[in-house]
Amino acid sequence: MTDEEINQDELHPIAREATRTIEKTPMFTAMNAARYQRQTLIRDIENGNPKLLCYVAGIKAPVDRSDTLGFVDLLHNVTPGDPIDLMLHTPGGDVDAAEKLVTLVRSVAGEQGQLRVIVPDYAKSAGTLMALGANSIVMSDSSELGPIDPQISLKDANGNDVNYSVLTYLNAHQEATQALKDAPDNPAARISFEKFDPTLVRKVSSIRDRARLFAENLLKRRGLNFSKIANDLMDINTYPSHGQMISWEAAQNIGLDVTYLALSDPLWRKYWSLYCHLRLAIESEQRIFESSYVSLVM
Repeated sequence: MTDEEINQDELHPIAREATRTIEKTPMFTAMNAARYQRQTLIRDIENGNPKLLCYVAGIKAPVDRSDTLGFVDLLHNVTPGDPIDLMLHTPGGDVDAAEKLVTLVRSVAGEQGQLRVIVPDYAKSAGTLMALGANSIVMSDSSELGPIDPQISLKDANGNDVNYSVLTYLNAHQEATQALKDAPDNPAARISFEKFDPTLVRKVSSIRDRARLFAENLLKRRGLNFSKIANDLMDINTYPSHGQMISWEAAQNIGLDVTYLALSDPLWRKYWSLYCHLRLAIESEQRIFESSYVSLVM
């Protein structure tokens, strides 16, 4: 018996209710129009391409452990082993959280599966580390990665929190140590050396080693020159500023597998249009997790 042949009068009331077509109300549709528009664009991009998952964060929304909720939702309906495209935009954040997130995505795509990271604007610091877990990184002239020099927050003389580069701090400690060795009787050299807390130096060294090991492990699995690439991304002589831009050309020269799409490329235009819609959907302290079937703002 087909659905059309079902006699509604013979059905139990609950069954009758289940067969009704539920239509979204005009107000609900209007309130969610922007989301529907974004998800329609995602489905259009997916036509002939892998599943597209989007993680776009505001400038004051660093990668952290709470992002796990959004990533698990994004991956909920992805068939294990299917290729995945991940649109990634983030100012960076917690290295440990970044490792957990990229591990989650790779566990679904499969270690031998295909994961592409699309960087429409920027994926800095911990975001760059996440991108290293991809088989390839899709970039254009608007895209940038960043050095993977971890940052630490220390108190200044007035008790205010100030972010410092781990590598810059360790270089300064090394210079102070060498200066004291060269001139052990120099009071200025001794004062400079004694400003460094040995416990903090060990902690900072561990943070540096943690970031390097994470990067090398991700690159090693992709069969890339992990030692050279990690060294280049942590070279503060080449990248003295933590926010310095690593363009698609620089990323290719470092040895990363980068696919370049021109700004005029039809597919890139769709990526950029979607990114613009996603950015407008959040405040600076928020991030959005969206696919053709998931939409979550945190």
